[in-house]
Amino acid sequence: MPKLVLINPVGKKSGYLMSSISRFAPLGLAYIAAVTPEHWDIEIIDENFDTFEYTAADLVGITAFTSNINRAYDIADTYRRKDTKVIIGGIHASMAPEETAQFADVVVAGEAENIWPQIIADFEQGRLAPFYQGPRIDLSQGNLRPRRDLLHPDYFWQSVQTSRGCPFDCYFCSVSRYLGRRYRQRPVEDVLEELESIESPNIAFVDDNLIGYGDDSRARAKALFRGMIDRKLNKKWWMQTSINAAEDESVIKLAAEAGCLFVFIGFETIDQESLKKMKKGVNLKAGVESYQATARIYHRYGIGVLGAFILGNDYESPNYYKRLANFLLKSGIDAFQLSILTPLPGTRLMDDQIAADNLIHDNFPDDWDKYRFSYMVHYPQGIERETVYIGDNYIKNRLYTFPFFHYRMLRSFFQLKNLYNFMVTVKLNQALKRSWENSHYYQKYPKRFEVN
Repeated sequence: MPKLVLINPVGKKSGYLMSSISRFAPLGLAYIAAVTPEHWDIEIIDENFDTFEYTAADLVGITAFTSNINRAYDIADTYRRKDTKVIIGGIHASMAPEETAQFADVVVAGEAENIWPQIIADFEQGRLAPFYQGPRIDLSQGNLRPRRDLLHPDYFWQSVQTSRGCPFDCYFCSVSRYLGRRYRQRPVEDVLEELESIESPNIAFVDDNLIGYGDDSRARAKALFRGMIDRKLNKKWWMQTSINAAEDESVIKLAAEAGCLFVFIGFETIDQESLKKMKKGVNLKAGVESYQATARIYHRYGIGVLGAFILGNDYESPNYYKRLANFLLKSGIDAFQLSILTPLPGTRLMDDQIAADNLIHDNFPDDWDKYRFSYMVHYPQGIERETVYIGDNYIKNRLYTFPFFHYRMLRSFFQLKNLYNFMVTVKLNQALKRSWENSHYYQKYPKRFEVN
């Protein structure tokens, strides 16, 4: 029986990988395992839990984000020196196939499930090609289930994907290039049957936007939530969506009844000019003044709000960071993902930085290790990068120290009106605080701005 080893590499356990509540299973590898012929023996090695140790294999498949791609290359080298064929796929390989080809026998770009059986057949017949382009999958057909039995059993969340693609084309995001701008959805019955098959009560919907982008997708979300209620699935779960989902409160009410704990929303910034540059049209339309009202709508139904904000945009300043900190403390948002603007391969942001010769860290592939949303890897206009690090420390120091942290948690307790939802919110905040305390700039830079 031939042996396939699939690997999820983690170069450095930092950021959200340090807590079980912000760590997610490599669902893509479980899907690859599901379309591998039955006569193969399959093992998934997941460095979220276990440091890689060499395991003999006939064929190796590795997936990686940009921040972990060098670890993928190192592991690939271990196998290639033993004449084992190595395939690398995932979003970084899809956005930088020529680079990846230097470190792998085969590069798979795009969605791999439909092309994988052909790759296996080519391997078995000794005719592997150096490059395969996976076609975008019609999610309305078929009932493909990931091999969850091969995933590590200690994940807090069981990841479920119900859609792919994003019609938005945000300046800093590569999802639309990777998965396309057409929003593709699985049938509701298919999703409900998969949820019924999962023993864990805790679900992470990893769609970029579970509720979607129009009337049809909103109707599908309602049907999904009603199905979860009618089948009494008793799942506790969270989702990503955009700010305009709260325009239809009936969707939010159903989500709460179906077990929604919290929602992840990309608010990004409170600066209008930065929103324009990011191409965040939906946020511009709603207006920064709607952020607090959006949080209140979710709180009305006991759902927490995890808000994403980006620092390091052009022409930010100490005054902006002070204003942002005050806004966040008053916003009612329960938890905050504050990250540093990072140009990733496949984004227009990266294209522009390369064209302007504006990257600080451009010794690739070595410097990819810094592309993890905690480094200023390009020169911003109108602000020193040291100011961004100080601003990040300043804001997080205010969010996570007495009395502000205790006030925020007390407010969330009364806003959510649900002890379990509140406890998850507390754990989220603890994970986010731990991520900050382990950042490279936490000790290096001040946590306040000097008074002139």
